[in-house]
Amino acid sequence: MFPKYDVIIVGAGHAGCEAAIGAANLGSKVLLVTMNMQTIAQMSCNPAMGGVAKGQIVREIDALGGYSGIVTDHTAVQFRMLNLSKGPAMWSPRAQSDRMLFAAKWRQMLEAHPNVDFWQDMVASLLVKNGRVGGVVTGMGLQIESQAVVLTNGTFLNGIIHIGEKQFGGGRAGEKAATGITEQLIHLGFEAGRMKTGTPPRLDGRSLDYSKMEVQEGDSPAGKFSYTDTPRLERQLPCHITYTSQEVHDILKEGFEQSPMFQGRIQGLGPRYCPSIEDKINRFADKERHQLFVEPEGWDTCEIYVNGFSSSLPEDVQYKALRKIVGFENAKMFRPGYAIEYDYFPPNQLKLSLETHLVKNLFFAGQINGTTGYEEAGCQGLMAGINAHLAINEQEPFILKRSEAYIGVLIDDLVNKGTEEPYRMFTSRAEYRILLRQDNADVRLTPLLEKLAVDSPQSSVFSLQSAIGDAPSIAERMKKVRKKQAAAQSIEQFFKETSVAPDAINGFLESLGSAPIRQQVKLHGILLRPNVDLAGLRTVLPDLDALLNQYDPDFLSEAETGMKYDGYIKKEQELADKMLRLEELKIFENFDYQQLTSISKEAREKLSKIRPHTIGQASRISGVTPADVSVLLVHMGR
Repeated sequence: MFPKYDVIIVGAGHAGCEAAIGAANLGSKVLLVTMNMQTIAQMSCNPAMGGVAKGQIVREIDALGGYSGIVTDHTAVQFRMLNLSKGPAMWSPRAQSDRMLFAAKWRQMLEAHPNVDFWQDMVASLLVKNGRVGGVVTGMGLQIESQAVVLTNGTFLNGIIHIGEKQFGGGRAGEKAATGITEQLIHLGFEAGRMKTGTPPRLDGRSLDYSKMEVQEGDSPAGKFSYTDTPRLERQLPCHITYTSQEVHDILKEGFEQSPMFQGRIQGLGPRYCPSIEDKINRFADKERHQLFVEPEGWDTCEIYVNGFSSSLPEDVQYKALRKIVGFENAKMFRPGYAIEYDYFPPNQLKLSLETHLVKNLFFAGQINGTTGYEEAGCQGLMAGINAHLAINEQEPFILKRSEAYIGVLIDDLVNKGTEEPYRMFTSRAEYRILLRQDNADVRLTPLLEKLAVDSPQSSVFSLQSAIGDAPSIAERMKKVRKKQAAAQSIEQFFKETSVAPDAINGFLESLGSAPIRQQVKLHGILLRPNVDLAGLRTVLPDLDALLNQYDPDFLSEAETGMKYDGYIKKEQELADKMLRLEELKIFENFDYQQLTSISKEAREKLSKIRPHTIGQASRISGVTPADVSVLLVHMGR
């Protein structure tokens, strides 16, 4: 009935969809197995992509040929660039999406790909022989063979939904849990754990009084995620902000004795940086109110997502408390919030390629690795899909360094440090933030994608030459990258060669509180002053404005950042280059760490379990000291 596939992807959430694209674009024949074809790329939680550090990840996915940014641009209802009051390294794009359109667009793009097939069923177990995965067994008992398998099970592995004292099996509201895989993996020697996450109630927007709330409009003009020629929003839906109160908190506390979290019925740890409303009240007892974001679910629905009110309290307590929130006095509920508890596998059981140590050609991506968030899941899926293709073709894995991408930071953290609570990406986790900006992900990563495709002997012609649906070819992507690089160089050259007279610029400088000039000065020096930017200079220098009008606005942003932060960028790059020397020192694949009696027992245990690929990776493992690294260097002949 089935041919033998190159790669089988288990689960069609954000990780699964990107994994399918990652492998298929390089030429692998992919089967995407999902329990429900109607929920492919479902936004299970909030209807938004991006945010602080997460927006950088979506841009990196786009630069590596993934579809998350393209889909978001086609289905957004609002776009905002966050953290504009801070430096460019902190700027992070975020978009509200139409939940139904988002899933529909993802499915449309997947179906347009000739290398992707689909099958609706639960995967009950894996085919494993002699330490190598060979396919899957479905709930209906069908055996489907493949050379590699990527598990992207999300919250479905033995998932349990909690609402007050009620609990029932499920991977998402209205959908059953997946069983069998956890038990088999534990039998094979894997270590498993439990985590939890939650979601807020959904409300009827027709019952809310928006006039009592703060309005949060999108950017004008609207930005976008993808570096490709996706559409920009012509009109946007507003979001709104309201707040809880002490009265709301008191009502919620009435339900604490029925809370599954406080009564110990939930064993898994929840996300530290996205706590439930009851957890906020408990942990931040001194706060009289908490901010809530009232977010529309789409263009053609009245359903509202109450961001910040995640809860697993009884539905009647949720409803009673909601109606005491300003603007929610007459609120009608579509469904209550709930918590979901599920199995995950500590990610220090993986290689940096996301392949497992115990079973060859078996890859994990997304919440199965202990992460939270669509963006974190999507980037892992893309990397796992790419590496599954490379593994079955006996090629070197594609591994991003910490200095190359937020994706590299995320995977490096997971594999080397592990996680006991849902991992979320923040800009503070990246030590090379100035290098890893949201505006330059294409320049950083698309050349790596091009090399990957060229080096892959199975890479099909379409992945290099022609578009799939709304996704451009790699050749088209690289053409735009080179155009962007040329624009930045041209603009910088103009600024370094062009002088400006005092009478043309002093009025502008004085308006900013900046010292006037007494003779002609190069434009480059003026731009480096605090508070001076391209937008301001264009208002007073017509020739400059005419020149810059020739360029794409996105090109101007990178050119400006490159000039203003050149010294910092060079210093950070020098630091990254120094660390790169350790990354280039490979460790023998079957090195016996137990022979190193001169290093600590903890270091021997951690190194034996994680099996680092390089000295640099070994140096970042928790419990491995600089002295231990020195011993390793000696044994490596260094």
